[in-house]
Amino acid sequence: MIAEIVVSVLLVVGGFFGLVGSYGLVKLPDPMTRLHAPTKSATLGVGTVLIASLIWFPARHGALTWHELLITLFLFLTAPVTGYFIAKAHMHLGWSRDELPRPAPGKDWATFADPDKASLVDGRD
Repeated sequence: MIAEIVVSVLLVVGGFFGLVGSYGLVKLPDPMTRLHAPTKSATLGVGTVLIASLIWFPARHGALTWHELLITLFLFLTAPVTGYFIAKAHMHLGWSRDELPRPAPGKDWATFADPDKASLVDGRD
């Protein structure tokens, strides 16, 4: 009975996060803010559904499976990397160097750095 309540709560929470992430993906105004909706909210939604599944099968069937845990770890590792690549592509396609905040003195944005001058900026010879 307790496991069913916990699984039910996790499924409702996961559905809520998925709904918020989907709504944000559709309604937010520009690509950089739209990027946060699926990488944050939807990732938490899928993660809670997978954790609910991880609790359900041992409680109901007595068999412990690690598939859900591995899928959750894979999701939490790959979603930020995907978001980073999408943001970097958006920076290349939509922004100029002047529109970005100034980096630290002697440094440059890696996205806009000249590969030939990278050794001078990094201090490598």
